[in-house]
Amino acid sequence: MECHFDAVAVGLIEDELAVALQCLRGWIECTRIRRIRDLLYTDDNVHSTQVWRAFRHAPNSRQSEHARRCTVPRGVVPGARPERGGVKVLLIVNSSASSVTARAKVVIQKALSADHDVTLSETSRRGHAARLAQGAATSGTELVIVLGGDGTLNEAANGLAGTTTALAPLPGGSTNVFARTLGLPDDPIEATGVLLDAVSRGSIRRVGLGSVNKRYFLFHCGIGYDAAVVAFVERRGQLKRYAGHPLFVYSAVDTWLRRYDRKHPHFAVQHEDGMFIDDGYFGICFNTDPYTYLGARPLSLAPDATLDTALTMVTIRSLRLSRLAALVVRALRGKSIEGARSVDYHADVTDFTIRGHTTFPYQVDGDYLGEVSTLRFRYEPAVLDLVIP
Repeated sequence: MECHFDAVAVGLIEDELAVALQCLRGWIECTRIRRIRDLLYTDDNVHSTQVWRAFRHAPNSRQSEHARRCTVPRGVVPGARPERGGVKVLLIVNSSASSVTARAKVVIQKALSADHDVTLSETSRRGHAARLAQGAATSGTELVIVLGGDGTLNEAANGLAGTTTALAPLPGGSTNVFARTLGLPDDPIEATGVLLDAVSRGSIRRVGLGSVNKRYFLFHCGIGYDAAVVAFVERRGQLKRYAGHPLFVYSAVDTWLRRYDRKHPHFAVQHEDGMFIDDGYFGICFNTDPYTYLGARPLSLAPDATLDTALTMVTIRSLRLSRLAALVVRALRGKSIEGARSVDYHADVTDFTIRGHTTFPYQVDGDYLGEVSTLRFRYEPAVLDLVIP
């Protein structure tokens, strides 16, 4: 029987397979690889069996040996929906995020749809993910998966906090701090396989979040200097997609040299235990650690901060280059900065206030939120259901 291929469809199939099978690698069990591979066996992809045979024997194919050994079992109809029950899923995608591509989006949606009832929605503006997540919770959706950066994930968490709809991240941004903190691979398709396993095991925990002026955060809130760096990066949004880490490094240096007052303190911190620090230059309130990643290396400033504890507040009381360099070296070596010079370190705190000597910038989970004169921090226990790989 003669086969008629649509050139665009065939190209898309080849792209999907090249990305999916390369990234899933040999460590994912056969059933997961078969799930991605079965994207071929749908009514949308004509003559898919022959396309798969062509792919298997193509000279440039980069499948793993493990994937080649995973064949469709005798008696199984390719493309058939699994008999076991799935859950109702909303997949929120920020297509503007650094690592989100059209082909990855297609592969991930179809991989999730193999077991679950999946609806895909794309964000179109700031704050959109929060409204999408809130609407999903109201409509009875059981799981919201976010393919995007930390900022999009934060919005979804704010939409789901206090509901019984679970949240799961897929890394789509430039750094993906929270997804990597949970142990997910930094590749979104590879992470999809891990996430599917966690969902199938029912690995969901009710976790606590930090809140600042009634805005929830998943991993940290930055006050002062680092917020000024984030603001500088966000003003160059298009460069962020392509320059990523180099842009952050350049912004950190440029902000330190020219855009932030290093001579005068910016804020005071009033802790619930009565401790008062009035010479803060730069602060970070942690819900989890690390602070960020430099390539593959975590920059761990507050190892006490985990999903099992309350907040950790770190106040840096000097921006002298020698002091900052010493802190970075300690963090890269995996040592806590507690006890370091010019550092005030408070672990397991639940309520405190920051007041500015003038207005100061702040950011939440990597999103710049502007300048304020006062921030009220609280720890909110058990407010979000989170899928844990």
